[in-house]
Amino acid sequence: MSQMQENAVPNTTQADEQSLRRSALDRSLGYRLRLAQILAYRQFEEKLTDHGAAPRYLGLLSLVLANPGQPQNKLAEAVGLQKSSLVTILDRLEKDGILRRGAIPEDRRAKGVWLTDKGETAVATLSQHAMEHDEKMMRTIAPADRERLLDMLGEMIDNIRA
Repeated sequence: MSQMQENAVPNTTQADEQSLRRSALDRSLGYRLRLAQILAYRQFEEKLTDHGAAPRYLGLLSLVLANPGQPQNKLAEAVGLQKSSLVTILDRLEKDGILRRGAIPEDRRAKGVWLTDKGETAVATLSQHAMEHDEKMMRTIAPADRERLLDMLGEMIDNIRA
């Protein structure tokens, strides 16, 4: 058998019967967190296709709801994004009528961010869906373990930011 044949992708029947081997990163915390995040948000967004980009940025929108008028750079820092990346996101959400930006009275050079009425409604609706989605994701995890998991993730975030 040639080298090419040995490395060939198995036919569909063989691939269906075999699962992929675990990767070297299977026990890596960073890899597992990222995989969980990708799967969780993909499933969440697939259910909420009639809300535009808002589901993808629910965390940011919730932060704006809790802290109206905050400068863009402060929001970028809070969600772990570069300011230029956040600006692109805010442009899209502003275009969708979810939020508005404007001058901050104390510092006219900085732009503050506020939700519109449509944005507030979207956050309320999407937050309810997010809570239901969280419940589904953690259905087999005991309540005390859920709390500990959230606490540990908070500690990790603090460690990363330190």
